[in-house]
Amino acid sequence: MQFVRFMWNLREGMVYLSPAPLYHSAPQSAVSAAIRLGTTAVIMEHFDAEQWLALVERHRVTHSQMVPTMFSRLLRLPEEVRARYDTSSLERVIHSAAPCPVEDKRRMIDWWGPVIYESYGATEGGGTTVAPLDWLRKPGTVGRPWAGAEVHVFDDEGHECAAGQAGRVFVKSASPAFMYHQDWDKTLRSRAGDLITLGDIGYVDEEGFLFLCGRQSDMIISGGVNIYPAEIEAVLLAHPEVADAGVFGIPDDEWGERVHAVVQLRQADPRGEVAAALLEHCRAHLAAYKCPRAVEVRDELPRTEAGKLYKRRIRAEYWSGTGRQI
Repeated sequence: MQFVRFMWNLREGMVYLSPAPLYHSAPQSAVSAAIRLGTTAVIMEHFDAEQWLALVERHRVTHSQMVPTMFSRLLRLPEEVRARYDTSSLERVIHSAAPCPVEDKRRMIDWWGPVIYESYGATEGGGTTVAPLDWLRKPGTVGRPWAGAEVHVFDDEGHECAAGQAGRVFVKSASPAFMYHQDWDKTLRSRAGDLITLGDIGYVDEEGFLFLCGRQSDMIISGGVNIYPAEIEAVLLAHPEVADAGVFGIPDDEWGERVHAVVQLRQADPRGEVAAALLEHCRAHLAAYKCPRAVEVRDELPRTEAGKLYKRRIRAEYWSGTGRQI
């Protein structure tokens, strides 16, 4: 409850809009806390971008919690639809659960003003938060530790990394007794004393702001070089034609893995020209070794209701039959 008060600034007379399913811990906790604090809770059965805007206007919503996929769908609405609804009542919209493309977040702040906050953490523990003005000063950061939290970055030998040096990110465990269900080995691999890793690679800058490079399990090793997909995905998502993107390694006889990208476009590409344009876009913004060798266009990329990309499901199509675990 103390964290909810600090993070959300919820209070009596406010209106909280929940667009996410309540079987996830974050929205369920937020709704529960809102009711206990005397805040009105409006709960959507499922997320629809225009309906969300209509509910904000109708109920003068002050608070909401979202995932980046919801931002993307809101931004895909025609400009005249977005302008139709009054969102001036919004005080604080918190997003989490998945990386948010920098350009999408900039556009959302331009639209709603400095009301968009971000948090990083999980059921296992946490975490960090960043206010909009700090994020605008340091685009891409997920913030600094919230009150009572800890964040540490360790190298492969278990030494704490210097500022700017990437390593495994550990956060303070939610509970000393926490363990993964019937998986003690995974629990032990994830722990370092009273800290626990969510599997992310990142670094802390000289002011203590955390930046994430990607999941360790998503890391591509090509020719012995570590490549983090999150940076490449961010470049692809910054292109105006791209609605969604996923990057991962696929088998390569010479390099072990090569960088492959799958994208969902904002509109159809009947002439098949966008994939080539995206490769050029990547070459202009990334080191050569990070650039995808190919960009594959798909009608839709699979995501969970919490906004997480089912990357493992897509990647399995390329590794099936190779004998390698993914």
